[in-house]
Amino acid sequence: MRYMLLIYSKETEMAQMSQEEKDKITTAHWAVMEETSRRGVFRGAEPLKSTATATTVRVQDGKPLITDGPFAETKEQLAGYYILDCKDLDEAISWAAKIPTACKGGDGCIEIRPIVAIPQPAQTGAA
Repeated sequence: MRYMLLIYSKETEMAQMSQEEKDKITTAHWAVMEETSRRGVFRGAEPLKSTATATTVRVQDGKPLITDGPFAETKEQLAGYYILDCKDLDEAISWAAKIPTACKGGDGCIEIRPIVAIPQPAQTGAA
């Protein structure tokens, strides 16, 4: 089963970190990515740009309503994700426990969601 592990942290606190603190977190992420790769469960992981770059699309009365920013005010913002192919939820939880979320004395969280397998569209040569 593929699981998406959604990483939530506090952007304002991350922005105040020293380069040394940021490097430590990056090193910890690389360790998780390398270990999951070695074990054959790694499918992808990427950080997201800040919520200031987000665009939210809602449909109202059949028309798209486009706004800048995230969809909700929260204490923690979605910062990135991992996609891992785990045998079960317990394995996904064990990997989530290794993913760094700390930011300036506070901890974020990891949300684990199973991914629904759907057929993928055929690739075409046009871009």
